[in-house]
Amino acid sequence: MTEIAASDFRPAQRHIRLDTILRLRWLAVLGQLAAIFIVAQGLEFNVEIVPCVSIIALSASLNLALQTVSNPLQRLEPMQAAGLLALNIVELAGLLFFTGGLQNPFSFLFLAPVLISATALPARFTFGLGVLAVACASVLFFFHLPLPWDSDDPLVLPPIYLVGVWLSIVLAIGVTSLYSFQVTEEARKLADALAATELVLTREQHLTQLDGLAAAAAHELGTPLATIFLISRELEKTVKDPIFAADLKTLREQTQRCRDILSKITQLSSTGAPFDRMKLSELIEEVVAPHRDFGVDIKVRIAVAAFAEPVGSRNPAILYGVGNIVENAVDFAHTTVEVNAWWNKDTIELLISDDGPGIPPDILNRIGEPYLSRRRTPDDAGGERRGLGLGVFIARTLLERTGAKVSFTNRIFPEHGAVVQITWPRQRFEAIETLEETIG
Repeated sequence: MTEIAASDFRPAQRHIRLDTILRLRWLAVLGQLAAIFIVAQGLEFNVEIVPCVSIIALSASLNLALQTVSNPLQRLEPMQAAGLLALNIVELAGLLFFTGGLQNPFSFLFLAPVLISATALPARFTFGLGVLAVACASVLFFFHLPLPWDSDDPLVLPPIYLVGVWLSIVLAIGVTSLYSFQVTEEARKLADALAATELVLTREQHLTQLDGLAAAAAHELGTPLATIFLISRELEKTVKDPIFAADLKTLREQTQRCRDILSKITQLSSTGAPFDRMKLSELIEEVVAPHRDFGVDIKVRIAVAAFAEPVGSRNPAILYGVGNIVENAVDFAHTTVEVNAWWNKDTIELLISDDGPGIPPDILNRIGEPYLSRRRTPDDAGGERRGLGLGVFIARTLLERTGAKVSFTNRIFPEHGAVVQITWPRQRFEAIETLEETIG
């Protein structure tokens, strides 16, 4: 029940498939050819057809070469994908140079490669592509050929309007790219955190299953070991030869030792079933026990109620979730952690509090989000490793899947420390749930 560290879970890197970029580039080629054809033939404007078609032909040739040489389904490294997107920007700038610069309404297409980068590439590449797009737009502000238009009624836009177009392109690149990046990053973090949650729950399932198998094995081995112990003890009484007697004594002692070991294994689980029924007080004690030897006094208070004590499944999700919150309380407490429980016919409530510094105000409203952490955990080499901030998120997610509501507050001044309230509907808590239902 420890904080997941970077060495335990590494989110997958984001890559773009070559096929995705090639499809976009082919779409751009077709759109550019259609635009030139419509302007030149449909509107009968004077267009620099040869240089424009040459740029489009170079783009199409590169597409064909990439499709021939490379596997379209391969995932590009961020640098390669950024290079192709940068080439899109340069190609667009070349076409705009021959077709009016920023006066061309298609100048806003500078935004497209930057948005694609914002949703699929690291921030540094998006920033670089944004700078390149702004630089190209700035050059086109001063240097470009006239906009294809009716020669009898030429279109002349005032410089202040062109400044507004340039500024709108810059703002659109900055604002929309930042927004897209933030939305995509939050979605990616949430997906990675949920994947880590499933990983933790799977581990807990394996541990619980091993617990049940160990208890079942101990139960099955108990009978033959008891028989061996009894026979060796009887033989020890009847055999007079001191050599054989010594061997029989050793056999009896080792058999008893095996019985003691199996007895300890049996105590780990009351039955051989992976999901035992256990009282709320037993659940709390099982969660609290591993944290009692860390120099922090853990006080458990079970309220006396008029209703019978709740009995629920030995659910790994509940054990991990409550255990992680208790562990956090122990980590931040100065001297004391309190675990209070009460119930009635409808509700079960746990209050876990500590006398530590409490939750910082800037984190309090965001507590439980993935990758939100200010704590460091020791590694096996005695140093420190940075946690990913997934512990509380995983605990909260697992508990909410069991029907609980989890809230985080601080104690009221002058007291200090954090308080975590976990509330279940009693009917949901006492329902027999399998782990598969919890995961689903």
